[in-house]
Amino acid sequence: MRLSPHFTLAELTVTKTGLDNTPTDVILDRLFYLAYYMEGVREVLRNKPIRVTSGWRSVAVNAAVGGVSNSDHMGGFVCDFKCPAFGSPYDICQEIARSRIKFDQLIQERGVWVHISFAPSMRRQMLTLPKTGNKYLTGLHK
Repeated sequence: MRLSPHFTLAELTVTKTGLDNTPTDVILDRLFYLAYYMEGVREVLRNKPIRVTSGWRSVAVNAAVGGVSNSDHMGGFVCDFKCPAFGSPYDICQEIARSRIKFDQLIQERGVWVHISFAPSMRRQMLTLPKTGNKYLTGLHK
């Protein structure tokens, strides 16, 4: 099912756990919302292809991948992604931060992927999870 011109339900519910990750109707509505915002991200990244690595997670999938118990992934508000044709996760975060895109959280995670949340609070919080350790740093760091 296509949620927007460039994002499908399959990619926003992707999991390698083998567990069922079928969204409820409420979550499906949120995934349409997420896809809408991700279209804006794609536009800011000069329409380069985005590869989603994690979107919505059921409680079971979130637990299986070691997600925190209050993860926005379970609410249907988050997309973890890469966009190699644009640049590194740091470059992607910098470009999004300079844009007018509204977001709740933007996290450059371990120099490997970008985590962006569109939870309703829209705080524009920017963080970095370094390559080692589990302590988040305020702001965007290489």
